[in-house]
Amino acid sequence: MAPIVIKSILISESVDPCCKKVLEENGIQVTEKLNLTKEDLISEIKNYDGLVVRSSTKVTADIINAASNLKIIGRAGTGVDNVDVDAATKHGVIVMNTPSGNTISAAELTCILITSLSRHVPQAAMSMKAGKWDRKKFMGAELFGKTLGIVGLGRIGKEVASRMQSFGMKTIGYDPITPREVTAGWGVEQMTLEELWPQCDFITVHTPLMPSTTGLLNDASFAKCKKGVRVVNCARGGIIDEDSLLRALESGQCAGAGLDVFVEEPPKNRALVDHPNVISCPHLGASTSEAQARCGQDIALQIVDMVKGKGLVGAVNAQVLASTFCQESQQWITLGEAMGAVLQSCASSKPCSQVNPSNTNQYLTLSCGRVPSRTVPRRRPIGSFARQGSCHGVCEVEIQAGGASLKARGSVLGGVPVLLELGGSVFRQPVALAGHLLFLLVSPGPQVLPSLAGRRPSDCVSVSLSVSVCLSVSLPPSIRLSVSIFLSVCLSPSFCRSVSIFLSVLIFLSSLSVCLHLSVCLSLYFFPSLYFFPSPSFCLSVSIFLSVCVCLSSSFYL
Repeated sequence: MAPIVIKSILISESVDPCCKKVLEENGIQVTEKLNLTKEDLISEIKNYDGLVVRSSTKVTADIINAASNLKIIGRAGTGVDNVDVDAATKHGVIVMNTPSGNTISAAELTCILITSLSRHVPQAAMSMKAGKWDRKKFMGAELFGKTLGIVGLGRIGKEVASRMQSFGMKTIGYDPITPREVTAGWGVEQMTLEELWPQCDFITVHTPLMPSTTGLLNDASFAKCKKGVRVVNCARGGIIDEDSLLRALESGQCAGAGLDVFVEEPPKNRALVDHPNVISCPHLGASTSEAQARCGQDIALQIVDMVKGKGLVGAVNAQVLASTFCQESQQWITLGEAMGAVLQSCASSKPCSQVNPSNTNQYLTLSCGRVPSRTVPRRRPIGSFARQGSCHGVCEVEIQAGGASLKARGSVLGGVPVLLELGGSVFRQPVALAGHLLFLLVSPGPQVLPSLAGRRPSDCVSVSLSVSVCLSVSLPPSIRLSVSIFLSVCLSPSFCRSVSIFLSVLIFLSSLSVCLHLSVCLSLYFFPSLYFFPSPSFCLSVSIFLSVCVCLSSSFYL
Protein backbone atom coordinates (compact mmCIF):
# COMPACT_ATOMS: atom_id res chain seq x y z
CA MET A 1 0.00 0.00 0.00
CA ALA A 2 1.05 3.60 -0.52
CA PRO A 3 1.99 5.74 2.51
CA ILE A 4 -0.58 8.05 4.10
CA VAL A 5 0.47 11.38 5.58
CA ILE A 6 -0.38 11.68 9.28
CA LYS A 7 1.21 14.70 10.94
CA SER A 8 -0.88 15.21 14.07
CA ILE A 9 -3.05 12.99 16.29
CA LEU A 10 -5.46 13.80 19.10
CA ILE A 11 -5.81 11.34 21.99
CA SER A 12 -9.14 12.00 23.71
CA GLU A 13 -9.02 9.31 26.42
CA SER A 14 -6.55 7.85 28.86
CA VAL A 15 -4.26 5.58 26.85
CA ASP A 16 -1.03 3.94 27.97
CA PRO A 17 1.91 6.39 27.64
CA CYS A 18 3.70 4.04 25.25
CA CYS A 19 1.13 5.02 22.58
CA LYS A 20 2.23 8.65 22.59
CA LYS A 21 5.88 7.65 22.81
CA VAL A 22 5.75 5.37 19.76
CA LEU A 23 3.91 7.95 17.67
CA GLU A 24 6.25 10.81 18.57
CA GLU A 25 9.32 8.66 17.92
CA ASN A 26 8.04 8.30 14.36
CA GLY A 27 7.59 12.03 13.76
CA ILE A 28 3.88 12.36 14.57
CA GLN A 29 2.78 15.23 16.79
CA VAL A 30 0.52 14.02 19.61
CA THR A 31 -1.90 16.09 21.71
CA GLU A 32 -3.72 14.64 24.72
CA LYS A 33 -7.02 16.28 25.67
CA LEU A 34 -9.12 14.10 27.92
CA ASN A 35 -12.82 14.19 28.84
CA LEU A 36 -13.84 16.42 25.93
CA THR A 37 -17.51 17.11 25.39
CA LYS A 38 -19.01 16.48 21.97
CA GLU A 39 -18.96 20.21 21.22
CA ASP A 40 -15.33 20.51 22.30
CA LEU A 41 -14.33 17.54 20.16
CA ILE A 42 -16.11 19.00 17.12
CA SER A 43 -14.19 22.22 17.64
CA GLU A 44 -10.83 20.47 18.12
CA ILE A 45 -10.93 17.64 15.59
CA LYS A 46 -10.52 19.82 12.50
CA ASN A 47 -6.92 20.48 13.51
CA TYR A 48 -5.83 16.84 13.45
CA ASP A 49 -5.17 14.06 10.94
CA GLY A 50 -5.93 11.27 13.41
CA LEU A 51 -7.97 10.49 16.54
CA VAL A 52 -7.23 7.80 19.14
CA VAL A 53 -10.04 6.78 21.52
CA ARG A 54 -11.01 3.95 23.85
CA SER A 55 -14.68 3.20 24.54
CA SER A 56 -16.01 6.35 26.23
CA THR A 57 -15.64 8.79 23.33
CA LYS A 58 -18.57 8.54 20.92
CA VAL A 59 -17.27 9.41 17.46
CA THR A 60 -20.52 10.35 15.76
CA ALA A 61 -21.26 11.47 12.21
CA ASP A 62 -21.34 15.11 13.39
CA ILE A 63 -17.79 14.82 14.67
CA ILE A 64 -16.56 13.10 11.50
CA ASN A 65 -18.26 15.72 9.30
CA ALA A 66 -16.40 18.46 11.17
CA ALA A 67 -13.05 16.70 10.77
CA SER A 68 -11.87 18.14 7.47
CA ASN A 69 -8.36 16.65 7.78
CA LEU A 70 -9.19 13.37 9.52
CA LYS A 71 -7.70 10.24 7.93
CA ILE A 72 -7.63 7.69 10.77
CA ILE A 73 -9.69 6.83 13.86
CA GLY A 74 -7.83 4.42 16.13
CA ARG A 75 -9.74 2.50 18.78
CA ALA A 76 -7.34 1.26 21.46
CA GLY A 77 -9.29 -1.91 22.22
CA THR A 78 -11.70 -4.44 20.73
CA GLY A 79 -14.89 -3.34 19.00
CA VAL A 80 -15.79 -0.06 17.35
CA ASP A 81 -19.45 0.34 18.31
CA ASN A 82 -18.63 3.82 19.69
CA VAL A 83 -17.55 4.92 16.19
CA ASP A 84 -19.91 5.66 13.28
CA VAL A 85 -18.06 3.43 10.81
CA ASP A 86 -20.47 4.17 7.93
CA ALA A 87 -19.92 7.93 8.25
CA ALA A 88 -16.16 7.41 8.46
CA THR A 89 -16.13 5.19 5.38
CA LYS A 90 -18.21 7.74 3.46
CA HIS A 91 -15.55 10.37 4.17
CA GLY A 92 -12.65 8.03 3.39
CA VAL A 93 -11.56 7.79 7.04
CA ILE A 94 -9.96 4.52 8.15
CA VAL A 95 -11.34 3.03 11.36
CA MET A 96 -9.05 0.53 13.07
CA ASN A 97 -9.00 -1.26 16.40
CA THR A 98 -6.62 -3.56 18.25
CA PRO A 99 -8.49 -6.87 18.11
CA SER A 100 -5.91 -8.85 20.07
CA GLY A 101 -4.84 -6.20 22.56
CA ASN A 102 -7.20 -7.14 25.38
CA THR A 103 -8.04 -10.71 24.36
CA ILE A 104 -6.36 -12.38 27.34
CA SER A 105 -7.68 -9.88 29.89
CA ALA A 106 -11.28 -10.17 28.64
CA ALA A 107 -11.08 -13.96 28.51
CA GLU A 108 -9.69 -14.16 32.03
CA LEU A 109 -12.41 -11.89 33.43
CA THR A 110 -15.04 -14.08 31.74
CA CYS A 111 -13.60 -17.17 33.40
CA ILE A 112 -13.50 -15.36 36.77
CA LEU A 113 -17.17 -14.47 36.49
CA ILE A 114 -18.09 -18.05 35.55
CA THR A 115 -16.25 -19.47 38.56
CA SER A 116 -17.62 -16.74 40.83
CA LEU A 117 -21.18 -17.52 39.72
CA SER A 118 -20.70 -21.19 40.48
CA ARG A 119 -19.46 -20.55 44.04
CA HIS A 120 -21.03 -17.15 44.96
CA VAL A 121 -17.58 -15.78 45.82
CA PRO A 122 -18.38 -12.03 45.77
CA GLN A 123 -21.56 -12.45 47.82
CA ALA A 124 -19.72 -14.60 50.38
CA ALA A 125 -16.96 -12.02 50.64
CA MET A 126 -19.45 -9.20 51.27
CA SER A 127 -21.21 -11.33 53.88
CA MET A 128 -17.93 -11.83 55.69
CA LYS A 129 -17.25 -8.11 55.65
CA ALA A 130 -20.67 -7.58 57.19
CA GLY A 131 -19.63 -9.81 60.10
CA LYS A 132 -21.69 -12.85 59.09
CA TRP A 133 -20.80 -16.55 58.77
CA ASP A 134 -23.40 -18.03 56.35
CA ARG A 135 -21.93 -21.26 55.00
CA LYS A 136 -25.24 -22.82 53.94
CA LYS A 137 -26.48 -19.68 52.20
CA PHE A 138 -23.69 -19.81 49.63
CA MET A 139 -23.90 -23.43 48.56
CA GLY A 140 -22.39 -23.66 45.07
CA ALA A 141 -21.90 -26.14 42.25
CA GLU A 142 -18.90 -27.71 40.56
CA LEU A 143 -17.92 -26.74 37.04
CA PHE A 144 -16.67 -30.22 36.27
CA GLY A 145 -18.97 -31.95 33.83
CA LYS A 146 -21.08 -28.87 33.18
CA THR A 147 -21.77 -27.54 29.69
CA LEU A 148 -20.59 -24.08 28.68
CA GLY A 149 -22.21 -22.48 25.65
CA ILE A 150 -20.00 -19.88 23.91
CA VAL A 151 -21.80 -17.57 21.51
CA GLY A 152 -19.12 -15.98 19.33
CA LEU A 153 -16.01 -18.05 18.67
CA GLY A 154 -13.44 -15.39 17.87
CA ARG A 155 -10.20 -14.72 19.72
CA ILE A 156 -11.79 -14.24 23.14
CA GLY A 157 -14.24 -17.12 22.73
CA LYS A 158 -11.37 -19.43 21.84
CA GLU A 159 -9.34 -18.41 24.91
CA VAL A 160 -12.36 -18.86 27.19
CA ALA A 161 -12.95 -22.35 25.79
CA SER A 162 -9.38 -23.49 26.37
CA ARG A 163 -9.37 -22.22 29.97
CA MET A 164 -12.75 -23.62 30.97
CA GLN A 165 -11.93 -26.99 29.43
CA SER A 166 -9.21 -27.26 32.09
CA PHE A 167 -12.04 -27.31 34.67
CA GLY A 168 -13.53 -30.31 32.91
CA MET A 169 -16.36 -28.38 31.25
CA LYS A 170 -17.88 -29.45 27.95
CA THR A 171 -17.69 -26.55 25.50
CA ILE A 172 -20.23 -26.04 22.73
CA GLY A 173 -20.73 -22.92 20.69
CA TYR A 174 -22.19 -20.94 17.82
CA ASP A 175 -20.47 -18.67 15.30
CA PRO A 176 -21.76 -17.76 11.83
CA ILE A 177 -18.24 -17.11 10.48
CA THR A 178 -15.71 -19.49 12.03
CA PRO A 179 -15.89 -22.91 10.30
CA ARG A 180 -17.00 -25.91 12.37
CA GLU A 181 -13.84 -27.85 11.58
CA VAL A 182 -11.72 -25.00 12.96
CA THR A 183 -13.56 -24.81 16.28
CA ALA A 184 -13.54 -28.59 16.54
CA GLY A 185 -9.77 -28.30 16.75
CA TRP A 186 -10.24 -26.22 19.91
CA GLY A 187 -12.55 -28.80 21.41
CA VAL A 188 -15.69 -26.74 20.73
CA GLU A 189 -18.64 -28.40 19.03
CA GLN A 190 -20.60 -25.96 16.89
CA MET A 191 -24.36 -26.03 16.55
CA THR A 192 -27.29 -23.71 15.91
CA LEU A 193 -28.61 -21.43 18.65
CA GLU A 194 -31.83 -23.45 18.79
CA GLU A 195 -29.76 -26.53 19.57
CA LEU A 196 -27.44 -24.73 21.96
CA TRP A 197 -29.88 -23.04 24.39
CA PRO A 198 -31.38 -26.20 25.96
CA GLN A 199 -27.98 -27.85 26.61
CA CYS A 200 -26.17 -25.09 28.50
CA ASP A 201 -25.52 -24.79 32.22
CA PHE A 202 -23.55 -21.59 31.57
CA ILE A 203 -23.73 -19.22 28.59
CA THR A 204 -21.16 -16.55 27.72
CA VAL A 205 -21.44 -14.12 24.78
CA HIS A 206 -18.50 -12.77 22.77
CA THR A 207 -19.98 -11.06 19.72
CA PRO A 208 -19.89 -7.47 18.48
CA LEU A 209 -23.00 -5.38 19.08
CA MET A 210 -24.96 -5.10 15.85
CA PRO A 211 -28.61 -5.36 14.85
CA SER A 212 -28.40 -9.15 14.53
CA THR A 213 -26.93 -9.58 18.03
CA THR A 214 -28.90 -6.94 19.92
CA GLY A 215 -31.19 -8.75 22.36
CA LEU A 216 -29.76 -12.11 21.36
CA LEU A 217 -30.70 -13.45 24.78
CA ASN A 218 -34.30 -12.39 25.32
CA ASP A 219 -37.52 -13.79 26.80
CA ALA A 220 -37.81 -16.36 24.02
CA SER A 221 -34.18 -17.44 24.38
CA PHE A 222 -34.38 -17.79 28.17
CA ALA A 223 -37.54 -19.87 27.82
CA LYS A 224 -35.57 -22.41 25.75
CA CYS A 225 -32.74 -22.65 28.28
CA LYS A 226 -32.36 -25.00 31.23
CA LYS A 227 -33.98 -23.75 34.41
CA GLY A 228 -31.23 -22.24 36.53
CA VAL A 229 -28.91 -21.35 33.64
CA ARG A 230 -26.20 -18.79 34.42
CA VAL A 231 -25.11 -16.15 31.89
CA VAL A 232 -22.03 -13.94 31.48
CA ASN A 233 -21.56 -10.84 29.33
CA CYS A 234 -18.09 -9.29 29.03
CA ALA A 235 -18.64 -8.22 25.43
CA ARG A 236 -21.13 -5.40 24.83
CA GLY A 237 -24.16 -4.16 26.72
CA GLY A 238 -27.37 -4.99 24.89
CA ILE A 239 -26.45 -8.44 23.60
CA ILE A 240 -28.39 -9.75 26.59
CA ASP A 241 -31.69 -7.91 26.87
CA GLU A 242 -31.56 -6.38 30.35
CA ASP A 243 -35.31 -6.39 30.98
CA SER A 244 -35.57 -10.03 29.87
CA LEU A 245 -32.64 -10.95 32.11
CA LEU A 246 -34.24 -9.30 35.11
CA ARG A 247 -37.50 -11.21 34.52
CA ALA A 248 -35.57 -14.49 34.16
CA LEU A 249 -33.72 -13.81 37.43
CA GLU A 250 -36.94 -13.03 39.27
CA SER A 251 -38.62 -16.18 37.98
CA GLY A 252 -35.65 -18.41 38.70
CA GLN A 253 -35.23 -19.38 35.05
CA CYS A 254 -31.81 -17.74 35.32
CA ALA A 255 -29.90 -18.56 38.52
CA GLY A 256 -27.27 -15.85 38.16
CA ALA A 257 -25.57 -13.36 35.84
CA GLY A 258 -22.09 -11.95 35.58
CA LEU A 259 -22.17 -8.54 33.87
CA ASP A 260 -19.19 -6.37 32.98
CA VAL A 261 -21.08 -4.26 30.42
CA PHE A 262 -24.42 -2.46 30.27
CA VAL A 263 -26.57 -0.72 27.69
CA GLU A 264 -26.03 2.55 29.54
CA GLU A 265 -22.71 3.06 31.28
CA PRO A 266 -22.75 3.81 34.10
CA PRO A 267 -26.24 2.29 34.43
CA LYS A 268 -28.90 4.59 35.86
CA ASN A 269 -31.37 1.75 36.29
CA ARG A 270 -29.77 -0.26 39.09
CA ALA A 271 -32.28 -3.10 39.22
CA LEU A 272 -29.75 -5.57 37.79
CA VAL A 273 -26.77 -4.18 39.69
CA ASP A 274 -28.59 -4.46 43.02
CA HIS A 275 -29.96 -7.96 42.35
CA PRO A 276 -28.45 -10.47 44.81
CA ASN A 277 -27.75 -13.03 42.07
CA VAL A 278 -25.91 -10.61 39.83
CA ILE A 279 -22.14 -10.04 39.93
CA SER A 280 -21.45 -6.72 38.23
CA CYS A 281 -18.26 -4.90 37.29
CA PRO A 282 -17.71 -1.36 35.87
CA HIS A 283 -16.54 -2.52 32.43
CA LEU A 284 -13.20 -4.02 33.53
CA GLY A 285 -12.65 -6.40 30.59
CA ALA A 286 -9.58 -4.54 29.34
CA SER A 287 -8.63 -2.95 32.64
CA THR A 288 -5.29 -4.61 33.24
CA SER A 289 -1.94 -2.91 32.94
CA GLU A 290 -0.85 -5.52 30.39
CA ALA A 291 -3.91 -5.03 28.20
CA GLN A 292 -3.66 -1.25 28.33
CA ALA A 293 0.01 -1.29 27.39
CA ARG A 294 -0.66 -3.79 24.62
CA CYS A 295 -3.62 -1.84 23.17
CA GLY A 296 -1.77 1.48 23.33
CA GLN A 297 1.31 0.05 21.69
CA ASP A 298 -0.65 -1.90 19.08
CA ILE A 299 -2.73 1.06 17.89
CA ALA A 300 0.38 3.25 17.68
CA LEU A 301 2.34 0.66 15.71
CA GLN A 302 -0.60 0.06 13.38
CA ILE A 303 -0.83 3.79 12.63
CA VAL A 304 2.93 4.00 12.07
CA ASP A 305 2.84 1.02 9.69
CA MET A 306 0.02 2.69 7.77
CA VAL A 307 1.96 5.96 7.53
CA LYS A 308 5.03 4.13 6.24
CA GLY A 309 2.99 2.11 3.76
CA LYS A 310 3.85 -1.22 5.38
CA GLY A 311 0.32 -2.46 5.93
CA LEU A 312 -3.24 -1.82 7.05
CA VAL A 313 -3.80 -3.91 10.18
CA GLY A 314 -6.99 -3.85 12.25
CA ALA A 315 -8.97 -1.69 9.81
CA VAL A 316 -12.64 -2.62 10.22
CA ASN A 317 -13.65 -0.87 7.00
CA ALA A 318 -10.68 -2.27 5.07
CA GLN A 319 -12.93 -4.15 2.65
CA VAL A 320 -14.16 -0.82 1.33
CA LEU A 321 -10.99 1.24 1.64
CA ALA A 322 -8.07 -1.19 1.32
CA SER A 323 -7.89 -0.83 -2.47
CA THR A 324 -7.62 2.92 -2.00
CA PHE A 325 -4.14 2.59 -0.58
CA CYS A 326 -2.46 0.36 -3.14
CA GLN A 327 -0.02 1.99 -5.56
CA GLU A 328 -2.41 1.79 -8.52
CA SER A 329 -5.19 3.50 -6.60
CA GLN A 330 -2.88 6.27 -5.44
CA GLN A 331 -2.15 7.16 -9.07
CA TRP A 332 -5.87 7.47 -9.79
CA ILE A 333 -6.51 9.41 -6.62
CA THR A 334 -3.70 11.78 -7.64
CA LEU A 335 -5.45 12.11 -11.00
CA GLY A 336 -8.72 12.98 -9.26
CA GLU A 337 -7.02 15.58 -7.09
CA ALA A 338 -5.26 17.14 -10.08
CA MET A 339 -8.45 17.24 -12.15
CA GLY A 340 -10.23 18.82 -9.21
CA ALA A 341 -7.51 21.47 -8.95
CA VAL A 342 -7.82 22.25 -12.68
CA LEU A 343 -11.60 22.53 -12.50
CA GLN A 344 -11.43 24.66 -9.37
CA SER A 345 -9.01 27.03 -11.11
CA CYS A 346 -11.26 27.29 -14.14
CA ALA A 347 -14.25 28.11 -11.90
CA SER A 348 -12.36 30.07 -9.25
CA SER A 349 -14.58 33.13 -9.53
CA LYS A 350 -17.81 31.13 -9.23
CA PRO A 351 -19.04 29.01 -6.31
CA CYS A 352 -19.06 25.29 -7.08
CA SER A 353 -22.52 23.90 -6.34
CA GLN A 354 -22.26 20.29 -7.53
CA VAL A 355 -19.69 17.70 -8.56
CA ASN A 356 -20.52 14.67 -10.71
CA PRO A 357 -17.66 12.16 -10.97
CA SER A 358 -17.77 8.99 -13.02
CA ASN A 359 -15.15 6.46 -14.03
CA THR A 360 -14.46 3.12 -15.62
CA ASN A 361 -11.39 2.22 -13.59
CA GLN A 362 -11.71 -0.57 -11.02
CA TYR A 363 -9.59 1.22 -8.43
CA LEU A 364 -11.68 4.36 -8.58
CA THR A 365 -14.85 2.26 -8.53
CA LEU A 366 -13.75 0.61 -5.29
CA SER A 367 -12.39 3.82 -3.83
CA CYS A 368 -14.87 6.35 -5.21
CA GLY A 369 -15.71 7.54 -1.70
CA ARG A 370 -12.34 9.26 -1.44
CA VAL A 371 -11.95 10.83 -4.86
CA PRO A 372 -14.98 13.17 -4.82
CA SER A 373 -14.36 14.31 -1.25
CA ARG A 374 -10.76 15.18 -2.02
CA THR A 375 -11.47 16.72 -5.42
CA VAL A 376 -13.26 19.73 -3.97
CA PRO A 377 -13.51 21.14 -0.44
CA ARG A 378 -15.54 18.79 1.75
CA ARG A 379 -18.18 21.32 2.67
CA ARG A 380 -19.32 21.66 -0.90
CA PRO A 381 -22.23 19.32 -1.68
CA ILE A 382 -21.31 16.31 -3.76
CA GLY A 383 -23.70 15.34 -6.52
CA SER A 384 -24.57 11.83 -7.64
CA PHE A 385 -22.61 10.01 -10.32
CA ALA A 386 -23.44 11.34 -13.75
CA ARG A 387 -22.57 8.47 -16.08
CA GLN A 388 -19.85 6.00 -16.84
CA GLY A 389 -17.00 7.00 -19.10
CA SER A 390 -17.07 5.80 -22.67
CA CYS A 391 -13.68 4.09 -22.70
CA HIS A 392 -11.68 1.91 -20.34
CA GLY A 393 -9.64 3.55 -17.60
CA VAL A 394 -11.06 7.07 -17.84
CA CYS A 395 -12.08 9.39 -15.03
CA GLU A 396 -14.62 12.07 -15.86
CA VAL A 397 -15.52 14.91 -13.52
CA GLU A 398 -18.17 17.53 -14.22
CA ILE A 399 -18.81 20.51 -11.96
CA GLN A 400 -21.68 22.95 -11.79
CA ALA A 401 -20.55 26.50 -11.11
CA GLY A 402 -22.48 29.72 -11.61
CA GLY A 403 -25.25 27.96 -13.51
CA ALA A 404 -22.81 26.52 -16.07
CA SER A 405 -21.10 23.16 -16.26
CA LEU A 406 -17.45 22.39 -16.91
CA LYS A 407 -16.21 18.89 -17.64
CA ALA A 408 -12.78 17.28 -17.61
CA ARG A 409 -11.64 13.81 -18.61
CA GLY A 410 -8.39 12.22 -17.57
CA SER A 411 -6.55 8.96 -17.26
CA VAL A 412 -3.27 7.46 -16.06
CA LEU A 413 -0.67 6.65 -18.73
CA GLY A 414 2.54 4.99 -17.67
CA GLY A 415 1.84 5.85 -14.05
CA VAL A 416 1.43 9.56 -14.88
CA PRO A 417 -1.96 11.33 -14.49
CA VAL A 418 -2.89 13.03 -17.75
CA LEU A 419 -5.69 15.30 -18.93
CA LEU A 420 -7.51 14.15 -22.06
CA GLU A 421 -10.26 16.74 -22.35
CA LEU A 422 -11.18 20.04 -20.73
CA GLY A 423 -14.30 22.06 -21.34
CA GLY A 424 -15.19 20.16 -24.53
CA SER A 425 -11.70 20.58 -26.04
CA VAL A 426 -9.97 17.26 -26.69
CA PHE A 427 -6.18 17.38 -26.54
CA ARG A 428 -4.41 15.67 -29.42
CA GLN A 429 -1.64 14.74 -27.01
CA PRO A 430 -2.50 13.95 -23.36
CA VAL A 431 -1.41 16.74 -21.02
CA ALA A 432 0.63 15.54 -18.03
CA LEU A 433 -0.92 16.94 -14.84
CA ALA A 434 2.30 18.02 -13.18
CA GLY A 435 4.06 21.28 -12.49
CA HIS A 436 2.59 24.60 -13.59
CA LEU A 437 0.05 24.50 -16.41
CA LEU A 438 -1.43 27.35 -18.47
CA PHE A 439 -4.74 26.82 -20.26
CA LEU A 440 -6.09 29.46 -22.67
CA LEU A 441 -9.70 29.36 -23.81
CA VAL A 442 -9.98 30.86 -27.34
CA SER A 443 -12.29 30.45 -30.30
CA PRO A 444 -10.87 28.26 -33.09
CA GLY A 445 -9.70 30.07 -36.24
CA PRO A 446 -6.69 30.84 -38.47
CA GLN A 447 -5.75 33.90 -36.41
CA VAL A 448 -5.29 31.99 -33.12
CA LEU A 449 -1.63 30.97 -33.48
CA PRO A 450 -0.40 34.32 -34.92
CA SER A 451 -2.23 36.25 -32.21
CA LEU A 452 -0.61 34.14 -29.51
CA ALA A 453 2.84 34.37 -31.10
CA GLY A 454 2.57 38.09 -31.78
CA ARG A 455 3.50 38.10 -35.50
CA ARG A 456 1.95 38.46 -38.98
CA PRO A 457 0.12 35.49 -40.52
CA SER A 458 2.27 35.68 -43.65
CA ASP A 459 5.44 35.25 -41.56
CA CYS A 460 4.04 32.23 -39.81
CA VAL A 461 2.83 30.59 -43.00
CA SER A 462 6.07 31.23 -44.88
CA VAL A 463 8.30 30.06 -42.09
CA SER A 464 6.19 27.01 -41.31
CA LEU A 465 6.09 25.96 -44.97
CA SER A 466 9.78 26.50 -45.55
CA VAL A 467 10.78 24.62 -42.40
CA SER A 468 8.42 21.76 -43.14
CA VAL A 469 9.74 21.40 -46.70
CA CYS A 470 13.39 21.47 -45.65
CA LEU A 471 12.89 18.99 -42.81
CA SER A 472 10.75 16.59 -44.81
CA VAL A 473 13.78 15.23 -46.64
CA SER A 474 15.86 13.79 -43.79
CA LEU A 475 14.09 13.94 -40.39
CA PRO A 476 11.39 11.69 -38.87
CA PRO A 477 7.85 13.12 -38.66
CA SER A 478 7.92 13.55 -34.87
CA ILE A 479 11.17 15.58 -34.92
CA ARG A 480 10.01 17.55 -37.97
CA LEU A 481 6.78 18.53 -36.21
CA SER A 482 8.58 19.55 -33.03
CA VAL A 483 11.17 21.69 -34.84
CA SER A 484 8.55 23.30 -37.06
CA ILE A 485 6.38 24.33 -34.12
CA PHE A 486 9.37 25.52 -32.15
CA LEU A 487 10.70 27.69 -34.96
CA SER A 488 7.38 29.08 -36.10
CA VAL A 489 5.97 29.87 -32.64
CA CYS A 490 8.83 30.50 -30.25
CA LEU A 491 11.43 32.42 -32.33
CA SER A 492 11.46 35.80 -34.03
CA PRO A 493 10.41 35.96 -37.73
CA SER A 494 13.83 37.00 -39.03
CA PHE A 495 15.62 34.29 -37.11
CA CYS A 496 13.09 31.72 -38.29
CA ARG A 497 13.73 32.66 -41.92
CA SER A 498 17.47 32.46 -41.41
CA VAL A 499 17.32 29.06 -39.74
CA SER A 500 14.92 27.78 -42.41
CA ILE A 501 17.36 28.69 -45.18
CA PHE A 502 20.30 27.37 -43.21
CA LEU A 503 18.65 23.96 -42.71
CA SER A 504 17.72 23.82 -46.39
CA VAL A 505 21.29 24.60 -47.37
CA LEU A 506 22.62 21.87 -45.07
CA ILE A 507 20.35 19.30 -46.65
CA PHE A 508 21.33 20.56 -50.10
CA LEU A 509 25.03 20.32 -49.26
CA SER A 510 24.67 16.78 -47.98
CA SER A 511 23.85 15.61 -51.51
CA LEU A 512 26.55 17.53 -53.42
CA SER A 513 30.04 16.57 -54.35
CA VAL A 514 32.95 17.74 -52.25
CA CYS A 515 33.86 20.56 -54.67
CA LEU A 516 30.39 22.00 -54.84
CA HIS A 517 30.04 21.58 -51.11
CA LEU A 518 33.16 23.65 -50.54
CA SER A 519 32.03 26.34 -52.98
CA VAL A 520 28.69 26.86 -51.29
CA CYS A 521 30.31 26.99 -47.85
CA LEU A 522 32.75 29.67 -49.04
CA SER A 523 29.95 31.71 -50.54
CA LEU A 524 28.01 31.55 -47.30
CA TYR A 525 31.13 32.57 -45.42
CA PHE A 526 31.83 35.62 -47.56
CA PHE A 527 28.19 36.66 -47.87
CA PRO A 528 26.73 36.29 -44.37
CA SER A 529 23.84 38.59 -45.26
CA LEU A 530 22.34 35.54 -46.95
CA TYR A 531 21.09 34.50 -43.52
CA PHE A 532 18.89 37.57 -43.12
CA PHE A 533 16.74 37.89 -46.20
CA PRO A 534 13.88 40.19 -45.23
CA SER A 535 11.31 38.76 -47.62
CA PRO A 536 9.20 35.80 -46.48
CA SER A 537 8.41 34.94 -50.09
CA PHE A 538 12.12 34.77 -50.91
CA CYS A 539 12.67 32.55 -47.87
CA LEU A 540 10.01 30.16 -49.10
CA SER A 541 11.38 30.22 -52.65
CA VAL A 542 14.93 29.41 -51.56
CA SER A 543 13.78 26.61 -49.28
CA ILE A 544 11.71 24.97 -52.00
CA PHE A 545 14.43 25.43 -54.60
CA LEU A 546 17.11 23.82 -52.46
CA SER A 547 14.82 20.96 -51.51
CA VAL A 548 14.01 20.31 -55.19
CA CYS A 549 17.71 20.30 -55.95
CA VAL A 550 18.22 17.64 -53.31
CA CYS A 551 15.52 15.51 -54.86
CA LEU A 552 17.02 15.93 -58.37
CA SER A 553 20.53 15.16 -57.20
CA SER A 554 19.31 12.08 -55.40
CA SER A 555 17.55 10.89 -58.54
CA PHE A 556 20.72 11.52 -60.55
CA TYR A 557 22.84 9.38 -58.25
CA LEU A 558 20.25 6.63 -58.32
